[in-house]
Amino acid sequence: MYSTLIKLWLSKVIALAIAIVLNTYACAQQVFQTSRYEIPAAKDEKSFDVIPAQEDGVILYRRLFGPKTDQIEIVKLDTTFKENWRGYMPVDRKFVLMGKTVSQNQLYFLLRYHDYSKNDFELYALEDSSGKFFKYSIKNFIPFAPSEFQVTEKAAIMGGYYNQIPVVLYFSFLTGKSKVLPGLLNENGELTQVKVYPDGTFDVLISAKNFKGQQTVWMKNYDANGDIQSNLALEPDEKKHLIFARSIKTSNNMQLVAGVFGGRNSDYSRGLFLASIDPSGAQQLRYYNYGDLENFFKYMKAKREKRVKERIERRKIRGKRTRFNYRFLVHEIVPYKNQYILLGEAFYPRYLSTDVGSYGSFFSPNSVYQNAIIRNGRIFDGYHYTHAVVMGFDLNGKLLWDNSFEINDVRTFTLEQFVKLEIVNDKIALLYLFENELRTKIIQNDEVLEGKTFEPIKTKAENEIVKKEATDLNKLDYWYRDFFFAHGVQEITNPGTGKRRVFFINKIRYH
Repeated sequence: MYSTLIKLWLSKVIALAIAIVLNTYACAQQVFQTSRYEIPAAKDEKSFDVIPAQEDGVILYRRLFGPKTDQIEIVKLDTTFKENWRGYMPVDRKFVLMGKTVSQNQLYFLLRYHDYSKNDFELYALEDSSGKFFKYSIKNFIPFAPSEFQVTEKAAIMGGYYNQIPVVLYFSFLTGKSKVLPGLLNENGELTQVKVYPDGTFDVLISAKNFKGQQTVWMKNYDANGDIQSNLALEPDEKKHLIFARSIKTSNNMQLVAGVFGGRNSDYSRGLFLASIDPSGAQQLRYYNYGDLENFFKYMKAKREKRVKERIERRKIRGKRTRFNYRFLVHEIVPYKNQYILLGEAFYPRYLSTDVGSYGSFFSPNSVYQNAIIRNGRIFDGYHYTHAVVMGFDLNGKLLWDNSFEINDVRTFTLEQFVKLEIVNDKIALLYLFENELRTKIIQNDEVLEGKTFEPIKTKAENEIVKKEATDLNKLDYWYRDFFFAHGVQEITNPGTGKRRVFFINKIRYH
């Protein structure tokens, strides 16, 4: 009898141990750096930028300055980093590159004259299979610098500002003619998104005031020919102002708009909102204050997070709500099974105080502040990121869960998305690149399956050392399916062969 009990006990222990091992294996981070592309890079040589072309590979480009005419050097690589072709495209040196994108198996470069003495644009279209290119001259009637650039099968769409008023220009490939889109506002606003769809239709989202004086989001839908089909403004609750938003359309022709809300005339947000709009135009808005989210403050140290949550609870007991002010950008809304996953990042601008006599060292050619902005005697020290927030919503826009991922030490002088996400089965991997390390966190809804891990970007040999101070401009980008790529410049020391400086691309897969 005792032996039977012992056998039963042992079988349970073994089964439990196996389950723990399997669960640990299932939760373990599996990031594979499958291949690498590397070319020498001199210290005074301009580095390449990289454009993903999905399953067609990647496209490298850089501008080479000449005495009279500049050239854009372009290199096309396939997904194994085999070079398909290399070429040089001449461009007028007085034209500035304003946008680039890949669409319909073609690479597009948008350029404008360096000042506003000429308003017209130049658009180059290159076949990514051969490198053959064609140039379009786009007639423009309003002087503006494009901040949004999208391409459909029929047209190129450029958005920007004229005296703080949003402007969107539509250029038809078929007719060769351009037009300013109808239905835009004639007052100050912020162009938050130009969203194109596979059928050629597109949305323009603008944050501006309504007739009540509230900041809200206007959604304007255009057909493939650039004719306006609908013009709808979100209707926020009283005393709520919608600052910024992103939009997607769902499979059942619903539209989801996610963004941040705050107080009047403030760039700081107090929470996030999600609006669902049905095909008839009926809309439902839901608001989520930062203080109501379960894991929003997880990026803080444990003691500070505890104090913040205790303060929130004390005020709730007294029937009061704690207001938190953050600068926050919503980056993407991703459909996943019966949910929608939202990803955004919190940041703050930082300034350095300095006297006029010390400006020389700040603006030296080797300084990161050589293009710095001075405001009220202070030097802009870039945007510093604190954390990313991930939220899951049901198909009706109701919050199901939230989670976060702390971002350490990241600084940039242009706002961009750092944290990327990959959904595999029922897990979400959050990744970003900093100082030659891939930082990853694995979550499942509001649970953390695996805390932050660090994996160096691999070089050609295991014993090589990468100088971290030379990796500030390295980036992680989406590629195709579940592949990412990291790219940038590294200064590498090899104990056997010495030092080298290279431009690199590493193919990365989370699985």
